[in-house]
Amino acid sequence: MSAIALLVEKFDRALVAAFGDDLAGTDPLLAATNNPKFGDYQANLAMSLAKRLKQKPRDIATAIVEALDVSDICEPPEIAGPGFINLRLKTSYLESQLQAMLPGDRLGIAPVASPQKVVVDFSSPNIAKEMHVGHLRSTIIGDAIARVLEFQGHDVLRLNHVGDWGTQFGMLITYLREVYPDALTQADALDIGDLVAFYKKAKIRFDEDEQFKEKSRQAVVGLQNGDSEARKAWKLLCDQSRREFQKIYDRLDIKLSERGESFYNDALAGVVADLDELSLLQEDDGAQCVFLEGYTNKEGKPLPLIVQKSNGGYNYATTDLAALRYRTTQDGASRIIYVVDVGQSSHFEQVFQVAQRAGWLAEDTEALHVPFGLVQGEDGKKLKTRAGDTVRLRDLLDEAVDRAQQSITDRLAAEDRTEPAEFVDRVASVVGLSSVKYADLSQNRTSNYIFSYDKMLAMQGNTAPYLLYAYVRVAGIGRKGGIDFAALSEGTPPAIALEDAAELALAKHLLGLDEVIDTVARELLPNRLCQYLFELSQKFNQFYDRCSVLQAGEPQRTSRLLLCYLSAKTLRLGLSLLGIEVLDRM
Repeated sequence: MSAIALLVEKFDRALVAAFGDDLAGTDPLLAATNNPKFGDYQANLAMSLAKRLKQKPRDIATAIVEALDVSDICEPPEIAGPGFINLRLKTSYLESQLQAMLPGDRLGIAPVASPQKVVVDFSSPNIAKEMHVGHLRSTIIGDAIARVLEFQGHDVLRLNHVGDWGTQFGMLITYLREVYPDALTQADALDIGDLVAFYKKAKIRFDEDEQFKEKSRQAVVGLQNGDSEARKAWKLLCDQSRREFQKIYDRLDIKLSERGESFYNDALAGVVADLDELSLLQEDDGAQCVFLEGYTNKEGKPLPLIVQKSNGGYNYATTDLAALRYRTTQDGASRIIYVVDVGQSSHFEQVFQVAQRAGWLAEDTEALHVPFGLVQGEDGKKLKTRAGDTVRLRDLLDEAVDRAQQSITDRLAAEDRTEPAEFVDRVASVVGLSSVKYADLSQNRTSNYIFSYDKMLAMQGNTAPYLLYAYVRVAGIGRKGGIDFAALSEGTPPAIALEDAAELALAKHLLGLDEVIDTVARELLPNRLCQYLFELSQKFNQFYDRCSVLQAGEPQRTSRLLLCYLSAKTLRLGLSLLGIEVLDRM
């Protein structure tokens, strides 16, 4: 349990002892201090209770402190100003907590007591379209959220809700029949190559040729009715797209289970029928709708969510309702997280409202839209190629790796150092891909951000290379001193003794990982973890610059080696939760 969680429990007991059971569960308003002279934590609840208890805040603080037993983890509490309660962690407590972090890979962080079944819906590209920069944020934010929840012990279902159904497939199937007819009768005859070009050519035919357009409409009907040839053509297109998507996912180390729009196709009529049976449906211009509470059109009239069009067809809302119902009733999810751009916020609010009114979203089941902003070019506009096209994700990743490789080559030349080509390629790949991920994840996901290769690949500042280099420094200490860090911490490891101010600052920060992971799991903001890791790298570098490690006398040398080891383990674990790999050398 983190120090702050332990203190919250102790404050709760003190409040009950001082003022009775009515104050049980009161938030102690406990936060880390910004200034070390006020200690490590400050509780501000005395001021908030003054009106309720009809007492002076300082008197309330005095009563709380008299009942507060924190002697096992803190120095005696101090009351400051009108009633702030300042707490300073004992050095002995810090040392014992660090010792408890040494065994295993979890750094002493226990799994949650009550794990949930969680669905994380992310990435979701469209079949026959290439993944582009717009898919970057959903894919890596969703992956980071899934990793954090999995680390906590939750049962996470990572779903890729691909766009593999709809009217555009009539156009694509018809074009496939014309251009690659052998693919429908011969195995391995399909080689579409660039799916984007294939899609564009099909769209030109659809827009310019009425006969082609009519055949496309008939193909849609055939697909929806289960026509074998149409289904085969559809499957060929899906399989080709999946192979291309998987190349990106493999590069980014993304694990997903595909369950596209087509998966729910057979359930759509049932969704409409159930809504009708619940008396939630109303007809509007021939369409079947649910009129929403709190949503109005320009005329001030209730806004409808269409679930069946006037021609009998269905739409995204119907599919999303079917998916949400399946995830609660069949998957048994108690938390459903949709990592989709901010432009879909209103859509999800409406779908969630209908699902709640239909009883498909119980009170103890949480459905959350996790929105994110745009990736912008350095001109502040939506990131595009020079030709004005959307940037392909594979091109963006390739350039990041190429630039990282050039930077490494230049640095090796400046240092008159040679390395095998395999080493350079490996480091360039890790640094390039990590820089793209970290540059995105370190931003508050709700904001737009400027995409800059120069900034994300910089060795200084809040970047992946800066964090990776902090890890490399520890590995370098091990190589230079011939240290086997894992062996050093096995069994009953030597004691950690904290003496220097830089050691204490680093130790306190190391103990904060548990709390940060809890915060990310609750708020679904990976940038909180990025900020923690950046500050950890800063504090480690300050400690390393100030405190001699290999040259220190014993037992201080071993104690500081263990501090280095814990810093590296924490960096490795934290970065792994962001989907970022570490390096022993750069």
